[in-house]
Amino acid sequence: MLRISKIVDYGILVLTHMASRPTHVCSAAELAGDLGLGQPVVSKVLKLLAQRGLVASTRGAHGGYRLGREAERINVAEIIDALEDQPFGLTECTALPGACSVEGACHIRSHWQRINRIVRRTLESVTVADMLDGEGPGAVSAPVHASAVPVPAPEAGARRAIPNITNWSLSK
Repeated sequence: MLRISKIVDYGILVLTHMASRPTHVCSAAELAGDLGLGQPVVSKVLKLLAQRGLVASTRGAHGGYRLGREAERINVAEIIDALEDQPFGLTECTALPGACSVEGACHIRSHWQRINRIVRRTLESVTVADMLDGEGPGAVSAPVHASAVPVPAPEAGARRAIPNITNWSLSK
């Protein structure tokens, strides 16, 4: 199952909330209260996002956090990279080349690498601004069905070719 982690989900939630009020400086406590999250979690998210320049912090009595750049210039892939311990990858060999003991003899690795590139490009194409309004370039106007990419049934004993979907995107 492909699923983003809770910390990434919380990071996107924090950033979209901040993007809804771009000139407002938010404290961790305020964000936690507004979003119904624990302050320690929000503080951890903000610290990791600040290390990557996705949020900027200001010290002092009127200090807090604001977006590090415009919401249109922060994409989901950057958020994942900032908050996850390991590099992005759908499989071990796409995240950490050389980590898999069967990597050299694997006949499906190139396909996982291609799928990984497609997913990564899609994540890079969706910004915090898109997540905020829900109608940006990454918005899906209709459900994607399995029939959207026709794949002929393989003949008995034949290996099924993986369709070339390198141009696939969630764009309208």
